[in-house]
Order: sequence, then structure tokens, then C-alpha cells
Amino acid sequence: MSDTAPQLAPVLATADDFLPINGTDYIEFYVGNAKQAAFFYRNAMGFEIAGYRGLETGQRDSTSYLLRQDRIRFVLTTALRDDTAPARMIADHVRRHGDGVRDIALWVNDATLSFEETTRRGAVPVQEPTRLEDDYGSVVIASIAAYGDTIHTFVERGDYDGVFLPGFVPVEDDGRPTEPIGLKYVDHCVGNVALGDMNRLVAYYADIMGFKQLVSFDDQDISTEYTALMSKVMSNGNERIKFPINEPAAGRKKSQIDEYLEFYGGPGVQHIAMATDDIVATVSALRRRGIDFLSVPASYYDELNKRVGKINEPLDALQELGILVDRDDEGYLLQIFTKPVQDRPTIFYEIIQRKGARSFGKGNFKALFEAIEREQERRGTL
Repeated sequence: MSDTAPQLAPVLATADDFLPINGTDYIEFYVGNAKQAAFFYRNAMGFEIAGYRGLETGQRDSTSYLLRQDRIRFVLTTALRDDTAPARMIADHVRRHGDGVRDIALWVNDATLSFEETTRRGAVPVQEPTRLEDDYGSVVIASIAAYGDTIHTFVERGDYDGVFLPGFVPVEDDGRPTEPIGLKYVDHCVGNVALGDMNRLVAYYADIMGFKQLVSFDDQDISTEYTALMSKVMSNGNERIKFPINEPAAGRKKSQIDEYLEFYGGPGVQHIAMATDDIVATVSALRRRGIDFLSVPASYYDELNKRVGKINEPLDALQELGILVDRDDEGYLLQIFTKPVQDRPTIFYEIIQRKGARSFGKGNFKALFEAIEREQERRGTL
């Protein structure tokens, strides 16, 4: 690929993994104003605006911007009118959900086989296998339903050498260099579903896509004085794709999952975790650019060394930036969470650096959810 983001090597199917997935191909958001959203992601989060599809390319009813940073690809799409079925779907998605994730696309070796195998096992089809072509080659895509209005598109791009997908053109250099902040790849995507739906989705990913359950957390693991939730983490065979699925649990007040479901208008992607090799540098850059993060009390750091043991990062820098630390049997991780990045208290981001740990920060749950509750209380939704 000449002008595409770096990719991991493809993987082959095994007897235990009928659906080999090479990684996250892209995540598409439906938004109210793609041009303004692209400006935000470029200037606040260091994404390059690498591709475009819109009126100038012959796309008459919607506009899309491709944003890229290392192996992360975001697509921001907005409707230009409401007199076509695709545009109405985009506009209706934004009306009901606000800016939100429509598609977590998966890079596969064979999109047709992936579609046929998953639908044979019970997946709800959204788009039949379709070959898209231009002067740079061809891409095969096919889509199935996930949860709520979220879908998964299988992307087979071995015969394509363009900027992204047929229909997209490269964005010309405007003389203002993009300054990346060290984001590397999508570590995991978290979905929120209604009470009683988590186990159904767990079974869906296991039966339809061959995923395995990495870990589960109940309301004893994830709870505070006021709220609780439950979560199970599903992963494909090589663990390049990880989907924690959350549902609310009974509590004295409205949980963060209940708040999300109310303002998003149903199930959807709650947050996207993006990996970095230097979380101190990445978070420092994000703070300088105006990104707001959840904060934890200074007392969190009083017993940190005793709780997690020796780490390489200076404690004073972690405390100044509000970065959390947790350890499992294989190492430790560092993580921090932004506040919601739009007016609705829905989607936000996690920045994560793994130093061997494969877990998700169980030791930080209480501090994190108390921080979320403080924000809920400010919003009057707790």
C-alpha cells in the first residue's frame, strides 16, 4: 500500500478461529458537521486529514473525511441532504444519537467468506459483499449488525493501493503540518447496552464471530456507594480486537451506563481506547491542546507504589497529569479517560499504555467511577 497507514501482518485461520481478523480497519462516526469535527481531531488530537469524499468527488448526498494517526483510521461522515435513503439514515442517526460511532470496521483477508460464515451462524446482514473499484484497485466490503445501530464492516483490501477506499481522494497539503501526539492503534472499543442484554451480546460475539471471553466484572468489582455496572470483555483469537460490553446494575442512583443510554437513545459505543508508547508525552500534548480529562483525588497516589509496585514512570508526573496505574500478573498499564467530547454525555476516549499488562485496570475502577459520578452530579443526571 503506497499511501495508507502502517498495517499489521495478515493472519491465517486456525481450527479455533474461523474468522481471522487482522485488526481494526477504521471506525466511522456519523456527525452533525464533519468539516468542523475533522478540525477538532486534527488540532486537538493530532490526526492527519488524509482523505476526502464529497461534492467535489461526485458524492452528492454526504461528505466524509478520513483521519489517520499511525494505525488508527477514523472516518467522519455527515449528511448533506435528506432526499436519499443513505443520507436520511445518516441524518436520523445524528438526530437520535448525536455524534456517535456507526461502524467498527474489521480488516480481514476475505470479506465475502467472513460475511457468509457469520450470517450462516445467525448474524443479521446489513450489506451484502460489494466490490468497490477505481484506478488504484479494488476493495471488497460487507457488513453485519452489532448492537443498537452499530455495525461491523468486513474490509478486504489486499488488492488496493489508494488512500483509503474507492471514492476517496487524498487531501492536498495546506502548508500546515499536522502534529501527531503518539497515538498508535485502537486497543479496545467499549459498548453500552441495556440491562439484560450483555449476556445476549456476549453469546452473539461468541457464536457468530467466534470470539472468546477474556474477563468479566460484576457489580462487586465495578461499584461505588451510589452506582454499579457489569462488564464482560470479548476478543477475537489473536486479541487484536477487544470489545468490553457493559450493562447497568442496580444502585442507589443512576449509573453512567443509564445516563449514556438515555442521552444516546439506546445501545452504542461508549468509548474508544487508543494506545500510546509514551502516555506522559501524549497526555501532556492533549492537555496543552485543550482536551479535558476526568480527575481523581490526590489521595489516589498516596498508596500507588505500594499497590502496583515498581514502575518506570515518575510518580509526580503521573499525579500532575492524573494518569492511573494498575498491575496484573503480566505487567502494568497506565490509563486516563477524557470527558465526553461532544455536548451529550456519551462518547469519550481512553488513552492507554500497556507495559505487559493484558487487563483493563480493575484496580482503578472505583476511582474512575467516582470521578464519573462527580461529573454526573454536575450535570444533574446522577
